[in-house]
Amino acid sequence: MTADEFQYHSSELGEEADGNWSIRCFDVHKRLGGVPVLNGLNVSIPDEMITVVLGPSGTGKSVLIKHIIGLMFPDSGDVVVHGQSVPSLTMSELLALRRRIGVLFQDGALFGSMSVFDNVAFPLRQHTDLSEAEIARRVNERLADVGLAESVKDLPSQLSGGMRKRAGFARALVMEPDIVIFDEPDSGLDPVRTALLCELIQEMHKIHRGTYIVVTHNIASARQIGEHIALLWRGRIVESGDAERMFSSENPFVHQFLSGSAEGPLKMD
Repeated sequence: MTADEFQYHSSELGEEADGNWSIRCFDVHKRLGGVPVLNGLNVSIPDEMITVVLGPSGTGKSVLIKHIIGLMFPDSGDVVVHGQSVPSLTMSELLALRRRIGVLFQDGALFGSMSVFDNVAFPLRQHTDLSEAEIARRVNERLADVGLAESVKDLPSQLSGGMRKRAGFARALVMEPDIVIFDEPDSGLDPVRTALLCELIQEMHKIHRGTYIVVTHNIASARQIGEHIALLWRGRIVESGDAERMFSSENPFVHQFLSGSAEGPLKMD
């Protein structure tokens, strides 16, 4: 890619140099199948806030998630989570870090042969020495949080799409993580259920706090829940900052994407 292709991007962390950050990426490069996906990515994710990572499809959002979790490692650059360089961690350290991160995948990623209760209990049984009584208490609390207290015995196949998302959310919260990542949580949901899920995300964040990262291309979701917004395009951050500033940005790409306009640097390519 030429320099012109990055003319709308900020190349430095800029105002993000100082502050309380849960996650920081420094000049991260990643190629998959010889194709560059992350191209010198710099971004900081603030503590105790809901950050929305926006961007067109195929621009590296899911690859960024995998780097934060340590499922992928950069070809160069660094990913720092709670002060730890993820690529430098031993396997035991990496597993310990992952236990502090909850993830809600697009489809909920539930085990089809397990009840809702057992799906949510699964991380606790795998990664803790809690008694079954304590596991039951915690699972029932999280299912009540997401409005599924009456569905504990149901199989995933008996749930609607929105209910599967909520069950996945309960499982993401059950380990009481410091960081919760939502990978396209509005995928497959109609606008009303998307708005209700976003409302639930806000409610759970108020209760449990921590760092929430919502990865999406849905502008309505970003407007509803985003406190901090980072806009990713061509493997780099175009601009990031608090939501009010981002939605009033004069950057041509940011303005086009957040307003949904056909006019601007983003084309059908």
